[in-house]
Amino acid sequence: MADVIKMPKMSDTMTEGVLAKWHKKVGDKVKSGDVLAEVETDKATMDMESYWDGTLLYVGVEEGQAVPVDAIMAVIGKEGEDYKAALEAEKSGSQDSASPKAESKDDAPKAEDKKEEAAATQGGGLSEEELAAKGVTVIRMPLLSDTMTEGVIAEWHKKVGDKVKDDDVLADVETDKATMEVMGYATGTLLHIGVEKGQAAKVNGIIAIVGPEGTDVSGILAGGSAPAPKAESEAPKEEKQAATADLSSSAPVAESSSDSRVKASPLAKKIAKDKGIDLAQVAGSAEGGRIIKKDIENFKPTAAPAKTESASAPAAEKSAAPTPVIPQFVGEVKFTEQPVSQMRKVIAKRLAESLFTAPHFYLTISIDMDNAMAARTAINAVAPVKVSFNDIVIKAVAVALKKHPAVNSSWDGDKIRFNEHTNIGVAMAVEDGLLVPVVRFADGKSLSHISAEVKDFGAKAKAKKLQPADWEGSTFTVSNLGMFGIDEFTSIINSPDGAILSVGAIQQVPVVKNGAVVPGNVMKLTLGCDHRVVDGATGAAFLQTLKGLLEEPIRLLA
Repeated sequence: MADVIKMPKMSDTMTEGVLAKWHKKVGDKVKSGDVLAEVETDKATMDMESYWDGTLLYVGVEEGQAVPVDAIMAVIGKEGEDYKAALEAEKSGSQDSASPKAESKDDAPKAEDKKEEAAATQGGGLSEEELAAKGVTVIRMPLLSDTMTEGVIAEWHKKVGDKVKDDDVLADVETDKATMEVMGYATGTLLHIGVEKGQAAKVNGIIAIVGPEGTDVSGILAGGSAPAPKAESEAPKEEKQAATADLSSSAPVAESSSDSRVKASPLAKKIAKDKGIDLAQVAGSAEGGRIIKKDIENFKPTAAPAKTESASAPAAEKSAAPTPVIPQFVGEVKFTEQPVSQMRKVIAKRLAESLFTAPHFYLTISIDMDNAMAARTAINAVAPVKVSFNDIVIKAVAVALKKHPAVNSSWDGDKIRFNEHTNIGVAMAVEDGLLVPVVRFADGKSLSHISAEVKDFGAKAKAKKLQPADWEGSTFTVSNLGMFGIDEFTSIINSPDGAILSVGAIQQVPVVKNGAVVPGNVMKLTLGCDHRVVDGATGAAFLQTLKGLLEEPIRLLA
């Protein structure tokens, strides 16, 4: 029997993954252990291996598409095996089975109301069910992301009458996440296009119909499912209103109200309004002279400055004492947008949950780093691995947590967990966001050991090779921006930890020692605490212990 491959849960926070790349295609032989695909999770890009031998019979996810955990991705079985029964069995318990039922219930009255009209005006077209039996496929706007409600047709690659194969790309669709390709998964002739280029269609709305050449598809269109006829029926109405206005109004009035009559996309109208551009002066490049986003962006407002200058000239001549003329500057609002990556989506979700759930408060303390700097120089003279100040802070934090278990704790609803082990999360910036690999049992490791481990994590993070075991299980987090010259800052707690330490740069400042003002090296530490588990006095006592360890680093070796 065929085996259904589902999206695995690759980390403790993963709710969905993006199919970055398929390494196999339908018809390929697959062995147990072969890499089927690369999946981008909220943490890293990871390989998805096969646990079965056979042939890849079905691929249900396109590259670049987000897939919820446990959603169907592919089917593996014997060559030529009918896998549809196994696929339907998996789908039967999902919400997909309820959606068509609800849709058909909603659409039934519409189809019933227009059945007689369709038969009279369009020759009695067949229903969608009857057409499906004759090899006709209705292409609907797919749900290409979890937040998508509609898609804009960016480009059609086929036109009505063209021959279509099941692996042909019919159109490019711009969603709220990215521009993606839509495939028809049908063979035949493109009988109908329901949405023109640049127009939007709701999810599950008809965008095209493919089937045998000459098939009458009026039965589907009469049901009111396709958005295109609605747009076409409104167009004459708009043109009629525009014509009436032209006949009954003067030229100045027509110019002031031109935006409402000019054919333009909603996005083009919005951008033109933001930029103060009169749509009557813009030439449309879309079908029928329709103005789209590109036309607004390419529009050069050359007439406005000339008009202003010509109008101001007579006023200047009449004035006996001309006032200073402020030159006019015409700017342009420009920006770029890019889809949110899986990692950034999860970072936003988890940090928002932490900040708005855990009551944060912050404590800041200054550390005299003169002795730590001298100790680091001496250690690096003999250590097999160069030790950084961040390594010293991690070690000192782990030792201090052993003496203050209340700071090494986490909130768990009806109980508080006090951790006896010290697993220190080390925040690391990567190209797409932030990762927090964990140095486990840091209190028992040497500075050289900690340094080597952190460097290894850094290399893996940049190469996106970290595994779930590398970032799970922290009890406390250290975030260091000192290398960027930041004096001090606050951090959002890395849930479920009860606290996080923000490490600033070492600054050379005047300090008072033995009654005299002398140069000193000072570093500021800020402790962010979850007030549900750490009180102010508890956090202050921890910082005092940490201060003593860093100012007398010999104690770290005791």
